This record gives sequence, C-alpha cells and structure tokens, in this order.
Amino acid sequence: MNGYVVMKTSDFDYQLDDSLIADVPPEIRGTTCLLALNKKTGQYEDRTYLDVIDYLNPGDVLVLNDTKVIKARIKAQKENGAIRDLILIEKHGKTDDWHFHKVLYRKKMNKGDVLRAGKYTLLVEEILGEGIAQIKSDKDLLELAQEIGTVPLPPYMHREATALDIERYQTVWADDAGSVAAPTASLNMTAEALSSIEQKGVIVCYATLHVGLGTFLPIRVDDVTTHTMHKEFFVLPKETITSIRDAKKNNKRVFALGTTITRTLEYNGDFIASDEIAVDKQGDADIFIYPGYSFKVIDGLITNFHAPRSTVLMLTAAFAGWNHLLPAYNHATAAHYSFLSYGDSMVIY
Repeated sequence: MNGYVVMKTSDFDYQLDDSLIADVPPEIRGTTCLLALNKKTGQYEDRTYLDVIDYLNPGDVLVLNDTKVIKARIKAQKENGAIRDLILIEKHGKTDDWHFHKVLYRKKMNKGDVLRAGKYTLLVEEILGEGIAQIKSDKDLLELAQEIGTVPLPPYMHREATALDIERYQTVWADDAGSVAAPTASLNMTAEALSSIEQKGVIVCYATLHVGLGTFLPIRVDDVTTHTMHKEFFVLPKETITSIRDAKKNNKRVFALGTTITRTLEYNGDFIASDEIAVDKQGDADIFIYPGYSFKVIDGLITNFHAPRSTVLMLTAAFAGWNHLLPAYNHATAAHYSFLSYGDSMVIY
C-alpha cells in the first residue's frame, strides 16, 4: 500500500487553507473546475467539470446516488427557554418509524426533557451517548423537518443555510429522502451534462445510500485500522447490478459518481462479481476503504476534494494511490481549486 508499513491517520494529511473551502455553491451549477488524474501514471491535467464526458466511453456504466437530503436541522426549545439544535440521524431501512427517531444534539439534554419545535412537542426518550438522543414525536419527524427544518450544512461552512441551499445542497435527480449530508460529488452534475453522457452511449444507473454526518468527520484514532466505520443504509437495485455485470463481461468500465456510491458497490462487490441471480440488495454498509484495499467493482471515480485525515480521503487514496493523489492535491491547493462540498471535482481513471 504505497510503502506504508504502519498506517497512521496522520499519514493522510495535507495543508488545506480555510480560504480554499467553498462555503457557497458556484453561481451556476456545473461551472466548476475538474482535475483529471490518471491513477496508473499519476499524471494530472486541469479541465472544466463538463469535460468529465471525455473520460467516459460508450458502454461504460456511471452509477449515481439518488438519495435526497432532508431538512434535518431542527431548532427546539426546552421548557426553561434554552434552545437546542437537533439534527435527525439519516434514514435506516425502508420502514423507519419517524415518530421515534435518533437525533444528534449539542449542549445538555436529559431523559424526559420536553421540547417544543414550532407547534410540535418532542420528548427525549433516551440519552444514548456521544451526542445522540432518542426522540419521540406525535408528528412524523420527516414531515416536521420538511415543514420547519433547515438544510444541515457541514459545520466548516460556518453559516446558516439559506433558501439557495435547499436547491443547491441537493442533486438534480434526488428522489429517496433520507440523507442528512449531500453526496457532494454529485452536486456539480447537471441534467444537461447527464443527458450528454447518456447520448454518448454511457449507461447511467442508480443506487441509494443515505449519507450520514459521519461520512465527513475526521478519524479520531491514529491507527487507521482501529477506526470503526459508521453504518449507512443502502438499496442496490437488480437493474444496476445487471448493468454492471454486463459492462464487465464486455470489458467496459464502471464509474462511481462519488464515494457514497463507491462504498455501496464495493460493500456488495462479492455478490456483484458472482454468478448468482441479480436481486435487489439492501442493508447497512459499514465498509471502510483505505490503501491496501483491492477494488472489486469500480474502475473510475468522480469525486470532490476531501478534508485531511478523513475516511473519504483515504478511500480516494486507496483508489488513486496516495503517491499519486497527494501530488494532485498539492497541485490543486497551489492552483486555488475550491475544496469540500461546494467545491471543485476530480475524475480518477
């Protein structure tokens, strides 16, 4: 794995100046920059995002995440008037009970606390530790969030969500509500670009992974192998599995639009590679991909620039090779690319 004997979280670091972090979306979706990286040679070139089509060939498969971000941030008031910021945990399963759901919270809360969120009443049923509580609500919390919640922007943006974020912190094909963070690699893709890709003969298909906040958190242990990965609920349709199998049989490539889809596909890699009859798959994916991992499904990756020491950076390093990815990142910082959720993108092929 590129020369590392002991893998430390600190090995996957680079200098990211705060001025490079995009805290607002580009004025027009899809007008961002693209850094194209050849993972075999390490060579990279500066392109524009819409040039991503040049790296896809007829018969290749491009898999997208069709999850939809919910307005998961809810402001609630305790009986003593204190305000508590609650963030709904991502959807798990197709039949989640949204009257009884977990939330992330800050500041002190206790079991039995009664909170007011707009005209609705919430009860703290349990304090589960690590800033997570179980909340009971007479109102479906998914509907409550849609009515009075706001977009759960990542904390590094240091601002409140606006009406613009409701549109832009969401993919243009978002369908299945359940994520509390966007599949950010997809935010730059436009309907027009996707149409052009399909017209070129690329097979576009979908899967669902409901993204949790844990996706973007840095690892807090120094030994990479001791990190426990969070679980995220996925649905992988049999049609997508069949498209991938057909591509592999015809020596075509499979591209993942983002690390969320990469985890979904690789978690199901053994089944996809098998001769078993294709069926819809669903469950909780907790795969942690870091250098040394042997990819079973994807041949190409379209992704954004990730935070230092993060699980998504390590996944990208596993795919590109850290010896290739780090120079590309250093070039991107020197060239003033925009980083993280609303930033520029890479295609690694």
